[in-house]
Amino acid sequence: MDKNEILRVERLKRSYRSGSAELVVFENLSFRVAQGEMVAIVGESGSGKSTLLHLLGLLDRPSEGDVYCAEIRLRALSDDAAADFRNRKIGYVWQFHYLLPEFTALENVAMPLLVRGMARPEAEEQAQSWIREVGLQGRADHRSGELSGGEQQRIAVARALVTQPQLLLADEPTGDLDGRTAEAVFELLSRIHRDHRLTSLIATHNLAFARRCNRVLRLAEGRLQEVAPESLPAA
Repeated sequence: MDKNEILRVERLKRSYRSGSAELVVFENLSFRVAQGEMVAIVGESGSGKSTLLHLLGLLDRPSEGDVYCAEIRLRALSDDAAADFRNRKIGYVWQFHYLLPEFTALENVAMPLLVRGMARPEAEEQAQSWIREVGLQGRADHRSGELSGGEQQRIAVARALVTQPQLLLADEPTGDLDGRTAEAVFELLSRIHRDHRLTSLIATHNLAFARRCNRVLRLAEGRLQEVAPESLPAA
């Protein structure tokens, strides 16, 4: 792997059995991502964007092919090693925030560090720092039901990044938000990406957001094609 690469995907395939038939989501996907890039993944619903992110984030296993992240062959990891790698190297933001309703924003953000075994005072100190980073320091003691949709997603971003991952994966992170709130969340992700020198892959239906990324990969009919960001509609 080139020293500037954080991710290498080689001939990736994901298929499922449906009775005697094989349903192929995609196959023969190969691409590389350099450290510091923000890459958009676009495509119609059902094209496999979420499936691809699940494979990259070790939430699923490929049918064929390999993913290398931080010079590690992910397919070779045991389930326990994969869980540890996810916790330390990968941050994930979903379309829905998946905050635990019985806990405060601070406790939700600290959770990945507590799972890792970090002492609560240190975990909460780091969580508080990330809550400030996303501009919600006054909401740390609120439970998720007391937060707006945009605030919930900001807390989800803080939770994804509190472990200081090398790779941020975001699956339609603005899909459940109104236009103005979606713009604010995308701007937050862009700023944090720059300020913390992240490598980010963002699956999105919003082509105006994709246009503002460094690169765009389009999934269609089981194949992956790189397209120029400036070729996408601006609005």
